[in-house]
Amino acid sequence: MRILGIDPGYAIVGFGALDFEKGMFTPVQYGAITTRSHTRFEERLAEIYDDMRSLLGALQPDALAMETLFYQNNKTTAFAVSEARGVLRLCAQQFGVEVFEYTPMQVKQSVTGYGKASKRQVQDLTRRLLNMPEIPKPDDAADALAMAICHAYSHRSRQYGLTMTKRQQQGYF
Repeated sequence: MRILGIDPGYAIVGFGALDFEKGMFTPVQYGAITTRSHTRFEERLAEIYDDMRSLLGALQPDALAMETLFYQNNKTTAFAVSEARGVLRLCAQQFGVEVFEYTPMQVKQSVTGYGKASKRQVQDLTRRLLNMPEIPKPDDAADALAMAICHAYSHRSRQYGLTMTKRQQQGYF
């Protein structure tokens, strides 16, 4: 199964693709789509659209995993990210790729076994799970790869009817 993880944004969209077969991960490609800060917002969304369509065409993922939207203080940023997420979802729909969403806590729990793990802990375990010599850069790409790992584990759990509690009891964590 090929999974494309996405860390959504409108300035930077992190992406990370990996193959998950027989319980093993193989990183395929990772990086970031960046938009120019001094261009109109609509142009930035168009850049994301064009680049995401190119990625989906080249990678042909079976699933797209994306972080759920949350914000603490800045509603303006949340609205802009929400619009970028809409563009990403549209692209996935156009390529027939199902979108799955996960909270930051679900990603942390899935990758590290602890829902309150630090960003650094998640990135380091992502590196180790993917057998990479260094933490992927930029951070948005590392986050996207963690998102893809989360989906791989969640998908496998759904296949076997395992809930998080059952996974812990059966030694997955």
